[in-house]
Amino acid sequence: MLRSIESLKNAPSVSIDAESAADATELHISLTRPLYLQELHLGRFTADVRDAFRKRKRFNVSFSGVQSFSNEDDTRSFLSLRLEALVAEMDKIAERYCQPTFYPDPQFHASFAWALGGDVLSEKTVEGIPKLLGELGHDLRHCSIMLVRVRSKEGTHRIEVTPNDDIIILRNKIAQELKILDPATITISDQPNAGATPMDSLSGKTLGELNVKHGDLLYIGFAEAAAQPASTASSSTVVQDAVDDFLDSQKGLIKRGKDPKFCKHASNGMCDYCMPLEPYDPAYLEEHKIKSMSFHAYLRKLGSHDKKQGTSYVTLPSLEEPSFKVKTNCSSGHPPWPASICTKCQPSAITLQRQPFRLVDHVEFSSATIIDNFINYWRSTGLQRFGYMYGRYEPYSEVPLGIKAVVEAIYEPPQEGDSEGLKLESPIEGEKRADEMAAACGLQRVGMIYTDLTDDGTGKGTVLYKRHIDSYFFSSQECQFAAVMQQKYPNATKYSSTGAFGSKFVTCVIGGNDEGNIDVSSYQVSNTCVGMVDADIVEPSVEPGIMRVKEPAADRYIPDVFFKYKNEYNLVVQKDAKPSFPVEYLLVNVTHGFPVKAAPMFTSTKDFPVENRMGAFTQDAESLHRYLESGKLVDLASNFHFLLFTRSMGILNDADEMLLLVKVALTHSEEDASKLQQTSGWQTLLTVLKESAGSSRGGGQGSSSGGGASSSGGASAAAPWTCRHCTFLNTHGDENCEMCGLPMG
Repeated sequence: MLRSIESLKNAPSVSIDAESAADATELHISLTRPLYLQELHLGRFTADVRDAFRKRKRFNVSFSGVQSFSNEDDTRSFLSLRLEALVAEMDKIAERYCQPTFYPDPQFHASFAWALGGDVLSEKTVEGIPKLLGELGHDLRHCSIMLVRVRSKEGTHRIEVTPNDDIIILRNKIAQELKILDPATITISDQPNAGATPMDSLSGKTLGELNVKHGDLLYIGFAEAAAQPASTASSSTVVQDAVDDFLDSQKGLIKRGKDPKFCKHASNGMCDYCMPLEPYDPAYLEEHKIKSMSFHAYLRKLGSHDKKQGTSYVTLPSLEEPSFKVKTNCSSGHPPWPASICTKCQPSAITLQRQPFRLVDHVEFSSATIIDNFINYWRSTGLQRFGYMYGRYEPYSEVPLGIKAVVEAIYEPPQEGDSEGLKLESPIEGEKRADEMAAACGLQRVGMIYTDLTDDGTGKGTVLYKRHIDSYFFSSQECQFAAVMQQKYPNATKYSSTGAFGSKFVTCVIGGNDEGNIDVSSYQVSNTCVGMVDADIVEPSVEPGIMRVKEPAADRYIPDVFFKYKNEYNLVVQKDAKPSFPVEYLLVNVTHGFPVKAAPMFTSTKDFPVENRMGAFTQDAESLHRYLESGKLVDLASNFHFLLFTRSMGILNDADEMLLLVKVALTHSEEDASKLQQTSGWQTLLTVLKESAGSSRGGGQGSSSGGGASSSGGASAAAPWTCRHCTFLNTHGDENCEMCGLPMG
């Protein structure tokens, strides 16, 4: 790099040689010295650093001189260029993880030379470079980063370049930013619509030679590529659910028998009265009380399926997610929102209406025991409960080309329950473990479920009927929560240009029906609702059945929102949805039920404590020990909560022993169970459980015999406990974790 600087100073026309250019690209900026963290803290540390620097605005870097540095061990010295306009943000994060803070006097720099020893590269070495200290600051300006504005029919963009960059580098960056297929067609000018010059004709000239300075506005033009037929290869890269691939291969026609009154043809004939119906036939849907057609029936109605399956498909996919945000890159050329807005970049008006299709038609609980175990916590404590449903998607024959979500297990994340509601904690490691365990069992997260139960006080075991036509079925707050979750779990489909459309994530609410019995209601929210929540257009209101439209703000554009209804004269009229509208316009009803012949995946007849429950429901080593002693492993293993807790102990090897345990749970193989019991991991688990049970019983005897406070404290200290930092099961009486050394609390 120094040779390049000398060349530029003495002979500006001399180009930089390849070796020097390679050396220059080796420069880096050191933001902190090495920190030594435990592996379990790496993810959280990375998130903290990202959050600390996320709000930092982009800034330019300039060099202010040369200085020598050495590391703390004086084993290596560096010759570096001092940097200005940088701020250290790492001290607070380092202190949070009990790490040494940043250097007392941080000097940000970019090192370009190093040598062994702490004082080898000293000031004398710097002075040995001819005239470097006096002229380096001037020469380094040739390497400073500058921003060049380019304006085209796609709007104004800012490109980072340096004065020494060839104009071809600027051309390539413009092509990448604007997604121009043929960069050779790009022209440039310093005036709009005048004197446009092809950028390729200026090849070999640097931006400094062309007098392009920081902040200059350049006008560019380019030729748009001719429309190419859409390739089916892009759609083949989208990995759909297996049920979608299966339904794609089905014709979906609704077969009808021969009408005895109107069909006059032979048995092998066909007429208008007996020919098959399309899966979206409105008369058939109304006759069978199907409020919303299935997603694949909707595809047949749009014609997307036929186009996609054919060989002459030349148009873009038909499905497109609704977006109500202001477009940031408007082709009109005006400053971006909120400085300016036009009809091209502003979202269109929203007319609320019932969504004609649904991604999931039915929710099927593989066994009634799943719901009973989930409700038992409310029955025992009176506190509401929330859980994530894990299962799979299968074809649903009751609806043409329908899809059902089969629920096999419910995972309950950490939460604070109350009689009137509940509060969920932030996503933690436990949810990740639940997803991984479900994936090992061939399941995925299909929805969420929660209770809204209140005893009516009659003593008959009945509950209040709170959700009905005169109050609400699904509150506005629940709509917003469901929209956020559905956006988090998009539905992969090859019929969308983005590869995703809608969501199969369902929401189930357990409440009371008109007879006072406990019942389940299942819902989804429309794609319009998801788009409005994403664009920050709506918010929940105090009245549960009403959704509010937000007021416009400096950084929030609110389009016109309307909804239609029948007035007292039975006429359909349109009304402005501001300031509020009924949540029914955002809901999609989903049916639910149980199979005629239950065949659940997890068949254990013994109940294992559910995760994250308090009191007598707590999961610990003692409860696991009692569970394993209550029967044979081949029967006990088939319990999702047992598998999840066993894996969280970290004793069994995930790559071998844990997978073997999952295989025993799913196949109920005596041979696999015997093989698992002979593994070292399983023997270690049993040993730990026996020692934990023995120490717990010994502590209990000491407490009862001593009867004093010290005996009670000794029993508590000897009880096994799971470290909340590294999930290691501690069986000793120390308050610090034996594995990671962190305290119990």
